[in-house]
Amino acid sequence: MEEGDLALFPGASFATRNHDVEYPFRQQADYWYLTGHGEADGILLLSKGIEGLPEEGLFVLPKDSEKETWTGVRLGPEGAKETLGFQEAWNLEEAEKLIPEAVQKAKRVWYRIGDHSGLDKQIVGAVSSSRMKARLGIHPPEALVEPTHVLHEMRLFKTEEELSFMRLASAVSAEGHMLAMAQSTPGMGEWELQALLDYTFRRNGGDGWSYPAIVAGGANACILHYNTNHQTLRDGDLVLIDAGAEFSCYAADITRTFPVNGTFTPDQKSVYQAVLDAEMSSIESCKPGNSFNDVHMASVRSLSGSLVEFGVLKESVDEIVEKELYKPWYLHNTSHWIGLDVHDAGRYKADGEFRNLEAGMCLTVEPGLYFSENDDRVPKPLRGIGIRIEDDILITPGGHENLTLAAPKTIEDVEAACSAERVMPPVLDTELLAK
Repeated sequence: MEEGDLALFPGASFATRNHDVEYPFRQQADYWYLTGHGEADGILLLSKGIEGLPEEGLFVLPKDSEKETWTGVRLGPEGAKETLGFQEAWNLEEAEKLIPEAVQKAKRVWYRIGDHSGLDKQIVGAVSSSRMKARLGIHPPEALVEPTHVLHEMRLFKTEEELSFMRLASAVSAEGHMLAMAQSTPGMGEWELQALLDYTFRRNGGDGWSYPAIVAGGANACILHYNTNHQTLRDGDLVLIDAGAEFSCYAADITRTFPVNGTFTPDQKSVYQAVLDAEMSSIESCKPGNSFNDVHMASVRSLSGSLVEFGVLKESVDEIVEKELYKPWYLHNTSHWIGLDVHDAGRYKADGEFRNLEAGMCLTVEPGLYFSENDDRVPKPLRGIGIRIEDDILITPGGHENLTLAAPKTIEDVEAACSAERVMPPVLDTELLAK
């Protein structure tokens, strides 16, 4: 921000689920990152060198004893200053007057238009009004600046405090996956494993899930974002679970695939090992100086070789990679950033090229193979097998740290976890884990 700049960041609002029932509230990630304010409907104001405005101020819901009796205690303006350390804070209703005035004083306005219709209307109205006040010395801002180019670059590089939350989320998520492996049995519902995961996340102090869990038995695993989780698990099938917990809005994202009855068949083993080899190859590529795309291409080459071994493709690996012949069975990218959002903020390219990895970045590694039940290009014994394996990786100065390593993933470790007695384990010592 330069002299004369104003920045505005709205928080999230409650959303109606049905009739008078609302979805569970979750704060908007940019707003949470900048404020630590967990209540609905807030607005952050930042200014630089604008007369009459503080450098930082927060619009918050006012104290209201009657409403607080129904929905919980609010910070109010004084609480926002005392608890969150803001120089200034105002009741939310004051925004309708103060924000248009601030916009008319600003040289530039940093604001992400299109995410908050109410604030959009205030800003556009203030700009339009200022055009009619030139003789009073009031002029519209010279530019509307998209703030996420700067803000999301900040969010891309994690601080130690942020990593402490991500390690907690990872540890609790791994516990949920291990419990699901131990409890899985033929005849159980996909929804039951989902309930175990959700229970584990909350029981161990998490905010809940970071995204609705995918619990996909058998051929359901070939549906990439399957999350109806309403079918019964069958003996002899695999089950793919993609699930993660959230701590202080920081996400984990783990995928594991394991046999419902606890033992891989030979065909399942061969496909599983192919995906695991690809994942390990990509994780090995996670180090400073390698590009984001290097991570993806490591899995692509490994899986392309496996598709030849399985008899699915006959071309050379180089041709398969160059012509993207693998895509019918490996449809998605290998990685995405992770942090406050599961698919987190930050650019993947700079000047048209995939950017290099740097210490402090966090990304997933999640290759997979998906052989549809009715795909006659695939040998019959492999049809209906869908496998994905996913970990969360922190780039360190010397290489990487696997934040989710505790979740079993070798064939031997998965089968051992499936046969383990893991019933209602004690609550994890999250204070110890944070250290």
